[in-house]
Amino acid sequence: MKWSFKIAKVAGTEVRIHLTFFILLLLVAMQGMSGGQGTAGAVDALLFVSAAFLCVLLHEFGHVFAARGYGIHTPDITLLPIGGVARLERMPRKPSHEFVVAICGPLVNVAIAAAIKLALGLQMVMNPEYQFEQPGHFWEKLMLWNLIMVAFNMIPAFPMDGGRVLRAFLAMFTDYGRATRWAATLGQGIALTVALWMLFSREFHPVLLLISFFIFMAAGQEAAAVTQEEATRGLRVRDAMLTDFRTLPQDATLGDAVVLLLAGSQQDFPMLDERGNILGLVTRNRLVSALSENGPMHPAVHVLESCPDSLSPIISLGEGLERLRSITCPAMPVLDPVSRKLVGLLTAENVGEVLMVRAALRGRKET
Repeated sequence: MKWSFKIAKVAGTEVRIHLTFFILLLLVAMQGMSGGQGTAGAVDALLFVSAAFLCVLLHEFGHVFAARGYGIHTPDITLLPIGGVARLERMPRKPSHEFVVAICGPLVNVAIAAAIKLALGLQMVMNPEYQFEQPGHFWEKLMLWNLIMVAFNMIPAFPMDGGRVLRAFLAMFTDYGRATRWAATLGQGIALTVALWMLFSREFHPVLLLISFFIFMAAGQEAAAVTQEEATRGLRVRDAMLTDFRTLPQDATLGDAVVLLLAGSQQDFPMLDERGNILGLVTRNRLVSALSENGPMHPAVHVLESCPDSLSPIISLGEGLERLRSITCPAMPVLDPVSRKLVGLLTAENVGEVLMVRAALRGRKET
């Protein structure tokens, strides 16, 4: 994740902190000082927030170790002001596996809260004068924090664990895609209900409104991601790549590129060296911009857009599409895995056409 840096590595998983997390610490320290206790109040507030986010980190590692039991690696965990994000390579598709991975995070918080409760109970036995649940007590607040985490995370809406638990339950009775859509719709309904209640109630809570918006968007993104995964299942990059394309030599001019642009529907042109190795892409946007500034005789190599990545034709189309979306180039070169020569171009437009054709054929079979 951008704007984050590594602070540790535990069992092969990097622990990262987002820079915005320090804004939270600053606000917490300021609030602690404003309570009339000065530096001591700030230190107490920072200690509690640190302990609370340690619980968040342990929650995320609950997911990590549960996923590892099913052979799923987690490259990193990022701590944000709103919580933690464990970036699993994938979510298990078997409902029982997803249920275990999703529920293990909240179970960690239940265990922490139970341990604190047990420790406080022992403290009362050993010290009868100890006042349980006294206002502002560190451990009582930390126990309450963990219970709140459990309640919040078990809301049946993506991206919370409750949404994944609900999907796992629904997927036991229907297919994964439909289960995701049902769970996402319920989550969006909850978010919309809370948002409307906030807007029309006398007490306006902007944080809850923001959380509702976040849940609504995240649920939609989860449904869209699974829909894409369902649509591309079984397809390889070679099934969707553009194979009938034109290329430019290294000594081509902008005028040469314009001729190819006007001659067909291709918009981005790979430039190859004398050995047939790709140097980059001459994109339509860069071509038009440079043409107005430099004229048709300007060398096209000067407006070349480098391609930071390339694809193999045999990898899954889903992976190829994700990698295409992660770069700024409008097309990604597809290279033969042995010769490393250019054999195709993957574009979002071509992928869309393949998926439309596939959907049409599937609809014809169903009728």
